[in-house]
Amino acid sequence: MSGIIYDKIALIGIGLIGSSLARVIRQKGLAREISIATRSAETLETARELGLGDIYTTSSEEAVKDADLVIVSVPVGASGAVAKEIAGSLKPGATLTDVGSTKSSVIAQIEPHVPEGVHFIPGHPLAGTEHSGPEAGFAELFENKWCIFTPLPGTDEAALARLTEFWEACGSQVDIMDKEHHDKVLAIVSHLPHIIAYNIVGTADDLETVTESEVIKYSASGFRDFTRLAASDPTMWRDVCLHNKDAILEMLSRFSEDLASLQRAIRWGDGDKLFDLFTHTRHVRRSIIEAGQDTAAPDFGRVPKKD
Repeated sequence: MSGIIYDKIALIGIGLIGSSLARVIRQKGLAREISIATRSAETLETARELGLGDIYTTSSEEAVKDADLVIVSVPVGASGAVAKEIAGSLKPGATLTDVGSTKSSVIAQIEPHVPEGVHFIPGHPLAGTEHSGPEAGFAELFENKWCIFTPLPGTDEAALARLTEFWEACGSQVDIMDKEHHDKVLAIVSHLPHIIAYNIVGTADDLETVTESEVIKYSASGFRDFTRLAASDPTMWRDVCLHNKDAILEMLSRFSEDLASLQRAIRWGDGDKLFDLFTHTRHVRRSIIEAGQDTAAPDFGRVPKKD
Protein backbone atom coordinates (compact mmCIF):
# COMPACT_ATOMS: atom_id res chain seq x y z
CA MET A 1 0.00 0.00 0.00
CA SER A 2 1.45 3.34 -1.06
CA GLY A 3 -1.19 5.56 0.52
CA ILE A 4 -3.61 8.17 -0.76
CA ILE A 5 -2.13 10.78 -3.11
CA TYR A 6 -5.39 12.21 -4.51
CA ASP A 7 -8.79 12.03 -2.82
CA LYS A 8 -10.69 11.58 -6.09
CA ILE A 9 -9.29 10.48 -9.44
CA ALA A 10 -11.36 10.66 -12.62
CA LEU A 11 -10.46 8.35 -15.49
CA ILE A 12 -11.79 9.51 -18.85
CA GLY A 13 -11.56 6.42 -21.04
CA ILE A 14 -11.29 2.91 -19.64
CA GLY A 15 -9.31 0.94 -22.21
CA LEU A 16 -6.01 -0.81 -21.55
CA ILE A 17 -4.31 2.20 -19.94
CA GLY A 18 -7.34 3.50 -18.07
CA SER A 19 -8.33 0.11 -16.69
CA SER A 20 -4.74 -0.66 -15.66
CA LEU A 21 -4.64 2.67 -13.82
CA ALA A 22 -7.92 1.84 -12.08
CA ARG A 23 -6.47 -1.48 -10.94
CA VAL A 24 -3.19 -0.10 -9.62
CA ILE A 25 -4.92 2.86 -7.94
CA ARG A 26 -7.19 0.40 -6.15
CA GLN A 27 -4.42 -2.07 -5.36
CA LYS A 28 -2.11 0.54 -3.84
CA GLY A 29 -4.77 2.75 -2.31
CA LEU A 30 -3.73 5.86 -4.22
CA ALA A 31 -7.20 7.49 -4.07
CA ARG A 32 -10.29 7.43 -1.89
CA GLU A 33 -12.59 7.44 -4.90
CA ILE A 34 -12.29 6.49 -8.58
CA SER A 35 -14.68 7.97 -11.12
CA ILE A 36 -14.89 6.35 -14.56
CA ALA A 37 -16.33 7.82 -17.74
CA THR A 38 -16.60 6.31 -21.22
CA ARG A 39 -18.95 7.06 -24.11
CA SER A 40 -19.93 3.42 -24.58
CA ALA A 41 -22.62 2.15 -22.22
CA GLU A 42 -21.47 -1.41 -22.95
CA THR A 43 -17.85 -0.64 -22.03
CA LEU A 44 -19.03 1.19 -18.92
CA GLU A 45 -21.02 -1.86 -17.84
CA THR A 46 -17.95 -4.05 -18.33
CA ALA A 47 -15.93 -1.69 -16.11
CA ARG A 48 -18.69 -1.88 -13.50
CA GLU A 49 -18.71 -5.69 -13.61
CA LEU A 50 -14.95 -5.70 -13.15
CA GLY A 51 -15.27 -3.39 -10.14
CA LEU A 52 -12.80 -0.87 -11.54
CA GLY A 53 -14.29 2.24 -9.96
CA ASP A 54 -16.74 3.77 -7.51
CA ILE A 55 -18.63 6.09 -9.88
CA TYR A 56 -19.60 5.12 -13.44
CA THR A 57 -21.00 7.48 -16.05
CA THR A 58 -21.13 8.10 -19.79
CA SER A 59 -20.69 11.82 -19.07
CA SER A 60 -17.09 13.01 -18.80
CA GLU A 61 -18.42 16.29 -17.44
CA GLU A 62 -20.11 14.44 -14.58
CA ALA A 63 -17.08 12.24 -13.89
CA VAL A 64 -14.61 15.07 -13.28
CA LYS A 65 -16.70 16.96 -10.70
CA ASP A 66 -14.67 17.39 -7.50
CA ALA A 67 -11.81 15.28 -8.91
CA ASP A 68 -8.31 16.19 -7.74
CA LEU A 69 -6.69 14.36 -10.66
CA VAL A 70 -8.24 13.90 -14.10
CA ILE A 71 -6.53 11.48 -16.49
CA VAL A 72 -7.63 11.64 -20.13
CA SER A 73 -7.07 8.22 -21.67
CA VAL A 74 -8.70 8.42 -25.09
CA PRO A 75 -7.38 8.22 -28.68
CA VAL A 76 -5.30 11.36 -29.22
CA GLY A 77 -7.66 12.67 -31.89
CA ALA A 78 -10.46 12.91 -29.31
CA SER A 79 -8.44 14.88 -26.74
CA GLY A 80 -9.75 18.30 -27.72
CA ALA A 81 -13.40 17.27 -27.63
CA VAL A 82 -12.97 15.77 -24.16
CA ALA A 83 -11.15 18.88 -22.87
CA LYS A 84 -13.92 21.11 -24.17
CA GLU A 85 -16.58 18.94 -22.53
CA ILE A 86 -14.98 18.82 -19.08
CA ALA A 87 -13.55 22.36 -18.90
CA GLY A 88 -16.49 23.90 -17.04
CA SER A 89 -16.58 21.11 -14.43
CA LEU A 90 -12.90 20.95 -13.48
CA LYS A 91 -12.20 21.73 -9.84
CA PRO A 92 -9.91 24.74 -9.15
CA GLY A 93 -6.51 23.39 -8.15
CA ALA A 94 -7.09 20.06 -9.87
CA THR A 95 -4.44 18.44 -12.05
CA LEU A 96 -5.37 17.49 -15.61
CA THR A 97 -3.13 15.06 -17.46
CA ASP A 98 -3.29 12.63 -20.36
CA VAL A 99 -1.61 9.44 -21.58
CA GLY A 100 -1.35 10.19 -25.32
CA SER A 101 1.73 9.12 -27.25
CA THR A 102 1.88 12.37 -29.24
CA LYS A 103 2.37 15.52 -27.21
CA SER A 104 2.48 18.54 -29.55
CA SER A 105 -0.94 17.70 -30.99
CA VAL A 106 -2.53 16.83 -27.64
CA ILE A 107 -1.26 20.05 -26.05
CA ALA A 108 -2.60 22.09 -28.97
CA GLN A 109 -5.99 20.40 -28.55
CA ILE A 110 -6.30 20.56 -24.76
CA GLU A 111 -4.50 23.72 -23.61
CA PRO A 112 -7.02 26.24 -25.02
CA HIS A 113 -9.77 24.70 -22.89
CA VAL A 114 -7.92 24.51 -19.55
CA PRO A 115 -9.49 26.92 -17.03
CA GLU A 116 -7.47 29.28 -14.87
CA GLY A 117 -6.32 27.53 -11.70
CA VAL A 118 -6.24 24.01 -13.20
CA HIS A 119 -2.80 22.43 -13.61
CA PHE A 120 -2.43 20.85 -17.06
CA ILE A 121 0.58 18.49 -17.15
CA PRO A 122 0.81 16.47 -20.39
CA GLY A 123 2.03 12.92 -19.80
CA HIS A 124 2.77 9.70 -21.61
CA PRO A 125 3.31 6.33 -19.89
CA LEU A 126 5.44 4.16 -22.18
CA ALA A 127 3.50 1.01 -21.45
CA GLY A 128 1.04 -1.12 -23.35
CA THR A 129 0.20 -4.38 -25.05
CA GLU A 130 -1.55 -5.27 -28.30
CA HIS A 131 -4.80 -5.78 -26.37
CA SER A 132 -7.44 -3.15 -25.67
CA GLY A 133 -10.58 -2.66 -23.60
CA PRO A 134 -11.21 -2.73 -19.84
CA GLU A 135 -10.67 -6.49 -19.65
CA ALA A 136 -7.11 -6.08 -20.99
CA GLY A 137 -5.79 -3.99 -18.09
CA PHE A 138 -3.61 -5.22 -15.24
CA ALA A 139 -2.12 -3.44 -12.23
CA GLU A 140 1.49 -4.30 -13.09
CA LEU A 141 1.42 -2.67 -16.55
CA PHE A 142 3.46 0.36 -15.46
CA GLU A 143 6.08 -1.40 -13.37
CA ASN A 144 9.64 -0.49 -14.43
CA LYS A 145 8.27 1.52 -17.36
CA TRP A 146 8.92 5.17 -18.16
CA CYS A 147 6.33 7.90 -17.87
CA ILE A 148 7.33 11.08 -19.71
CA PHE A 149 5.99 14.52 -18.81
CA THR A 150 6.13 17.44 -21.23
CA PRO A 151 5.21 20.28 -18.86
CA LEU A 152 4.25 23.70 -20.15
CA PRO A 153 6.13 26.88 -19.16
CA GLY A 154 5.06 28.04 -15.71
CA THR A 155 3.84 24.62 -14.56
CA ASP A 156 3.17 24.54 -10.83
CA GLU A 157 6.07 22.69 -9.21
CA ALA A 158 3.98 21.26 -6.37
CA ALA A 159 1.43 19.85 -8.84
CA LEU A 160 4.25 18.36 -10.92
CA ALA A 161 5.84 16.79 -7.84
CA ARG A 162 2.51 15.30 -6.76
CA LEU A 163 1.84 13.81 -10.21
CA THR A 164 5.39 12.43 -10.23
CA GLU A 165 4.71 10.78 -6.87
CA PHE A 166 1.54 9.25 -8.31
CA TRP A 167 3.24 7.70 -11.34
CA GLU A 168 6.15 6.46 -9.25
CA ALA A 169 3.61 4.80 -6.94
CA CYS A 170 2.18 3.11 -10.04
CA GLY A 171 5.64 1.63 -10.62
CA SER A 172 6.96 4.00 -13.29
CA GLN A 173 10.15 5.98 -13.64
CA VAL A 174 9.46 9.60 -14.56
CA ASP A 175 11.36 11.72 -17.08
CA ILE A 176 10.77 15.18 -18.52
CA MET A 177 11.15 16.29 -22.16
CA ASP A 178 9.96 19.14 -24.30
CA LYS A 179 7.04 18.21 -26.54
CA GLU A 180 8.93 18.32 -29.85
CA HIS A 181 11.75 16.09 -28.59
CA HIS A 182 9.24 13.64 -27.13
CA ASP A 183 7.44 13.32 -30.46
CA LYS A 184 10.68 12.63 -32.35
CA VAL A 185 11.89 10.06 -29.81
CA LEU A 186 8.56 8.24 -29.82
CA ALA A 187 8.40 8.35 -33.60
CA ILE A 188 11.51 6.16 -33.81
CA VAL A 189 11.10 3.89 -30.76
CA SER A 190 7.34 3.30 -30.95
CA HIS A 191 5.47 4.78 -33.89
CA LEU A 192 7.81 3.66 -36.69
CA PRO A 193 8.05 0.03 -35.45
CA HIS A 194 4.27 -0.21 -35.40
CA ILE A 195 3.95 1.30 -38.89
CA ILE A 196 6.57 -1.11 -40.22
CA ALA A 197 4.77 -4.02 -38.55
CA TYR A 198 1.42 -3.05 -40.06
CA ASN A 199 3.09 -2.78 -43.46
CA ILE A 200 5.02 -6.07 -43.28
CA VAL A 201 1.96 -8.03 -42.20
CA GLY A 202 -0.08 -6.35 -44.94
CA THR A 203 2.59 -7.16 -47.53
CA ALA A 204 2.73 -10.81 -46.48
CA ASP A 205 -1.04 -11.03 -46.70
CA ASP A 206 -1.06 -9.47 -50.19
CA LEU A 207 1.67 -11.59 -51.77
CA GLU A 208 0.23 -13.49 -54.72
CA THR A 209 2.93 -16.17 -54.57
CA VAL A 210 2.30 -17.01 -50.91
CA THR A 211 -1.09 -18.06 -49.61
CA GLU A 212 -2.56 -16.70 -46.39
CA SER A 213 -2.62 -20.22 -44.94
CA GLU A 214 1.12 -20.54 -45.59
CA VAL A 215 1.81 -17.20 -43.90
CA ILE A 216 -0.02 -18.41 -40.82
CA LYS A 217 1.29 -21.99 -40.89
CA TYR A 218 4.98 -21.22 -41.38
CA SER A 219 5.26 -17.91 -39.53
CA ALA A 220 8.62 -17.73 -37.76
CA SER A 221 9.08 -15.97 -34.44
CA GLY A 222 10.20 -12.71 -36.08
CA PHE A 223 7.06 -12.47 -38.19
CA ARG A 224 4.90 -13.43 -35.20
CA ASP A 225 6.35 -10.51 -33.25
CA PHE A 226 5.40 -8.19 -36.10
CA THR A 227 1.85 -9.56 -36.03
CA ARG A 228 1.66 -8.78 -32.31
CA LEU A 229 2.45 -5.12 -33.02
CA ALA A 230 0.09 -5.12 -36.00
CA ALA A 231 -2.73 -6.36 -33.75
CA SER A 232 -2.71 -3.09 -31.78
CA ASP A 233 -5.79 -0.90 -31.65
CA PRO A 234 -6.46 0.54 -35.16
CA THR A 235 -8.18 3.70 -33.90
CA MET A 236 -5.30 4.58 -31.61
CA TRP A 237 -2.66 4.05 -34.28
CA ARG A 238 -4.63 5.87 -36.96
CA ASP A 239 -4.72 8.89 -34.64
CA VAL A 240 -1.02 8.56 -33.78
CA CYS A 241 -0.10 8.66 -37.48
CA LEU A 242 -2.31 11.66 -38.16
CA HIS A 243 -1.27 13.62 -35.07
CA ASN A 244 2.49 13.00 -35.13
CA LYS A 245 2.84 12.97 -38.90
CA ASP A 246 5.80 15.37 -39.18
CA ALA A 247 8.05 13.39 -36.83
CA ILE A 248 6.88 10.07 -38.28
CA LEU A 249 7.51 11.19 -41.87
CA GLU A 250 10.98 12.39 -40.87
CA MET A 251 11.82 9.02 -39.33
CA LEU A 252 10.27 7.13 -42.25
CA SER A 253 12.50 9.09 -44.62
CA ARG A 254 15.60 8.21 -42.62
CA PHE A 255 14.49 4.59 -42.37
CA SER A 256 13.95 4.43 -46.15
CA GLU A 257 17.49 5.74 -46.73
CA ASP A 258 18.98 3.15 -44.37
CA LEU A 259 16.86 0.39 -45.93
CA ALA A 260 18.11 1.37 -49.40
CA SER A 261 21.70 1.15 -48.12
CA LEU A 262 20.98 -2.33 -46.71
CA GLN A 263 19.40 -3.34 -50.02
CA ARG A 264 22.56 -2.29 -51.89
CA ALA A 265 24.77 -4.24 -49.48
CA ILE A 266 22.72 -7.39 -50.12
CA ARG A 267 22.68 -6.85 -53.89
CA TRP A 268 26.45 -6.28 -54.05
CA GLY A 269 27.29 -9.09 -51.65
CA ASP A 270 28.90 -6.71 -49.13
CA GLY A 271 29.19 -9.18 -46.26
CA ASP A 272 31.37 -6.90 -44.13
CA LYS A 273 28.78 -4.14 -44.15
CA LEU A 274 26.00 -6.59 -43.27
CA PHE A 275 28.06 -8.10 -40.47
CA ASP A 276 28.91 -4.67 -39.02
CA LEU A 277 25.26 -3.60 -39.06
CA PHE A 278 24.02 -6.81 -37.45
CA THR A 279 26.76 -6.66 -34.79
CA HIS A 280 25.83 -3.08 -33.91
CA THR A 281 22.11 -3.80 -33.68
CA ARG A 282 22.78 -6.86 -31.55
CA HIS A 283 24.61 -4.56 -29.11
CA VAL A 284 21.56 -2.28 -28.99
CA ARG A 285 19.37 -5.25 -28.05
CA ARG A 286 21.75 -6.22 -25.26
CA SER A 287 21.77 -2.65 -23.97
CA ILE A 288 17.97 -2.69 -23.77
CA ILE A 289 18.10 -5.87 -21.68
CA GLU A 290 20.82 -4.44 -19.42
CA ALA A 291 18.65 -1.36 -18.87
CA GLY A 292 15.84 -3.63 -17.62
CA GLN A 293 13.50 -2.77 -20.50
CA ASP A 294 13.11 -6.39 -21.62
CA THR A 295 14.02 -9.93 -20.64
CA ALA A 296 16.90 -12.07 -21.86
CA ALA A 297 14.78 -15.21 -21.38
CA PRO A 298 14.62 -17.50 -24.43
CA ASP A 299 11.83 -16.68 -26.90
CA PHE A 300 11.25 -13.30 -25.17
CA GLY A 301 10.08 -15.04 -22.00
CA ARG A 302 7.17 -16.78 -23.63
CA VAL A 303 5.98 -19.70 -21.58
CA PRO A 304 4.95 -22.76 -23.61
CA LYS A 305 1.43 -24.00 -22.98
CA LYS A 306 1.28 -27.16 -20.93
CA ASP A 307 -0.73 -30.06 -22.24
